[in-house]
Amino acid sequence: MREDFAPALHPVEIAALRPTQMTVGLREVQRKRADWRKRAERDGPDFLGSHMIPVILGPKSVPYVIDHHHLARALHEEGVSHVLVSVVADLHTLKKTAFWTFMDNRNWLHPFDAEGVRQPLDKLPKRIGAMKDDPYRSLAGEVRRSGGYAKDSTPYSEFLWADFLRRRISKKLVENDFERAVDKGLELAGQQAASYLSGWCGRSDDTNR
Repeated sequence: MREDFAPALHPVEIAALRPTQMTVGLREVQRKRADWRKRAERDGPDFLGSHMIPVILGPKSVPYVIDHHHLARALHEEGVSHVLVSVVADLHTLKKTAFWTFMDNRNWLHPFDAEGVRQPLDKLPKRIGAMKDDPYRSLAGEVRRSGGYAKDSTPYSEFLWADFLRRRISKKLVENDFERAVDKGLELAGQQAASYLSGWCGRSDDTNR
């Protein structure tokens, strides 16, 4: 097994990339699309060279994306056809069952739908463009950028924040008044109830420290 984060020496078609999650926050995608449009002519190639997509090579050497799904989706919607990838692990020799078991055990999968409900692995989308919108993932991203919690390397940590917010903020508010939902999310993010989440920056209730 290879786990050396080796960059591929050739571009990979975005159309060939397989997601390891079911959803994205489309507001997040739109924000990244706008950012790309600003830099495409100025430093587009340099940007792509420094933002390689991490993948796992699965059976038949199919590249499975394990991070930067939003960026890949944004570039795809902007008409970018190829990206550079970094191979985190080469599992192409594994049978499908063993591959999915290994991926699940390493927390390299997030097969949860837009309601936060886990689905069978065969429901994972086959294309970057097929991921559905989860507005709470966009909310979680905006709450983080607004200082509600710190960026963390824990896989899919922002989806855990999204689920935390999903249970406390109505979908109607998120869809109809996103800024107000962000304000409420910021308040919730600082509470002790969120202290189990990666990146939590709230104040502890432990008065004995």
